[in-house]
Amino acid sequence: MDILDAIGNTSLVQLCKVVPPHCADIFVKLEWENPTGSVKDRMAQAVISRAEADGRLKPGDTVIEYTGGSTGTSLALVCAAKGYRLQIVSSEAFSREKLDHMAAFGAELKLVPSEGGFTTKKLILDMVEAARRRSLEPHTYWIDQLNNHDSIAGYYSLGEEIWSQTQGEIDAFVHCVGTAASSRGVATVLKRYNPNIRIVVVEPAESSILLGGPAGPHKIEGVGIGYTPPLWEAALVDEVLSVKTGDAKEMARRLAREEALFAGTSSGANVIAAIQVAERLGSGARVVTLMCDSGLKYLSTDVYRKS
Repeated sequence: MDILDAIGNTSLVQLCKVVPPHCADIFVKLEWENPTGSVKDRMAQAVISRAEADGRLKPGDTVIEYTGGSTGTSLALVCAAKGYRLQIVSSEAFSREKLDHMAAFGAELKLVPSEGGFTTKKLILDMVEAARRRSLEPHTYWIDQLNNHDSIAGYYSLGEEIWSQTQGEIDAFVHCVGTAASSRGVATVLKRYNPNIRIVVVEPAESSILLGGPAGPHKIEGVGIGYTPPLWEAALVDEVLSVKTGDAKEMARRLAREEALFAGTSSGANVIAAIQVAERLGSGARVVTLMCDSGLKYLSTDVYRKS
């Protein structure tokens, strides 16, 4: 067994205190149990192993990617384990912990400036272009997560785990949209078992593109890229909900204080949306969502920093 065998098979626990009375039970998958503390370990393992298998990634090649941090950290873990050099394009808009974590695994970082520390469409496009230019060098493999269908398959195991852990008793799955790969991968599996399971996706209210709103700056890291993700598959989604950044941060703090669950901002957004779904479904139903990553990745940000 090596470190990559530790990816997956995360715990499923029930929320007790933040859930209002008379609504559905809400369960959360603790994806921070993955080696880097993030759900993204699943896709990183998939995109690297699949590229190796068909020859797109060869021994001695350099892996290149743009990322807000969690994907980069997960790729850095996999590349360190497999012996690949990794070049990451990121930004100071994302938490210091994420940038330091990538570097600790040996990733070489290039930072693209943001507009006031916010995630915006322009920042995402600037990061993509910087990575694209680097990928023109010989002996490189560009992950290009927004367009990489291998990443979807990385989340099939997550869907299988949810189905198994709930023993098929699940009425809705709720999750934020970044690249859309994780929600699409899980939805593909769950809908195959039971087409009536509701798939509800979440986006920042400040940049609610999927609901027809304008792109705008927000601070829910890793989601809400400012345009419809290329991997988006509307046919698998039953509903889109939006959550304000401030509300997502406050829920992350409540989860730590009231549930002893230490998570990031997108996990807070997931729980807010899951509560909305659970209130509609009522007692006796079951809703599952994700704790996407650990709060340890956000200690330097205003999610948890006191001053």
